Amino acid sequence: MYRSPSPLPEKARSAIAESLNARLADGLDLHSQIKVAHWNIKGPQFAALHPLFETFAVRLANHNDSIAERAVTLGGKAYGTSRHVGKASRLPEYPQETTKDMEHVKLLAERIEIYLDGLRQSRKTFEENQDTDSVDLVTGIITEFEKHAWFLRASLEG
Repeated sequence: MYRSPSPLPEKARSAIAESLNARLADGLDLHSQIKVAHWNIKGPQFAALHPLFETFAVRLANHNDSIAERAVTLGGKAYGTSRHVGKASRLPEYPQETTKDMEHVKLLAERIEIYLDGLRQSRKTFEENQDTDSVDLVTGIITEFEKHAWFLRASLEG
């Protein structure tokens, strides 16, 4: 661990940085999967979903950056190459031949829910290590992406 401005003990900072890197892997993978959906979507809902998926991707890219920078601020490293992400992400592979609009909606909703589950697990780690700043960081992401998942699931109803 590198020197950090954080008053947390090194053992706590190490555990937190490890958890942040797990969420970074999931987030980078989710970002690439959202972009695949954005690029390949076809169907009656194209006009609404194409820009929505781009909004999701842009917001997630910003969150990924914040997660990576938090790990480094705590004295850790951020791991995010595509090869590392491919090995570390908990998300299932995205079926890249998918084109139908509502199939993309279903696939992204499932993956966002897996991402959210990981964020919640990390939040517990942060709480156990009394890192309120990392708790705040992921709570904001959870709140935003729960809304995105709700929007996608609501689109599948009816």
